[in-house]
Amino acid sequence: MAVDSEPCHCQSGRAFSVCCGPFLDGNAIPESAEQLMRSRYSAFVAGDDAYLLATWHPKTRPSRVRFDSEQRWLGLRIKDAAAGGSEDSAGTVEFVARFKVAGKGHRLHEISRFEKIEGRWYYLDGKHLR
Repeated sequence: MAVDSEPCHCQSGRAFSVCCGPFLDGNAIPESAEQLMRSRYSAFVAGDDAYLLATWHPKTRPSRVRFDSEQRWLGLRIKDAAAGGSEDSAGTVEFVARFKVAGKGHRLHEISRFEKIEGRWYYLDGKHLR
């Protein structure tokens, strides 16, 4: 986990302790699809499979999350978010996540779909873009 004063992994410009940290620690729940997207990125950086599984939609949740020990996350950029606010029941977030595997750079460009169930946001699925 990140130290309290460290910048958040999701690159919001806020400290981890007041951004994604409370979500990963279970002390708060994301109020929007974008907050959930950012916190899930932070969970990937931190290797927090329990959080990733807990925030994955029950219809599409895998039995486990596999991490590549060679993979290093480098940054996240949110390109767009549609709906997904506190009053919505669904939303999408388009993002680009950069990472390296064995020294080679990659990017994941995706439009993710989120659904709110009983007041909690869940990652449903995503469409990879080039």
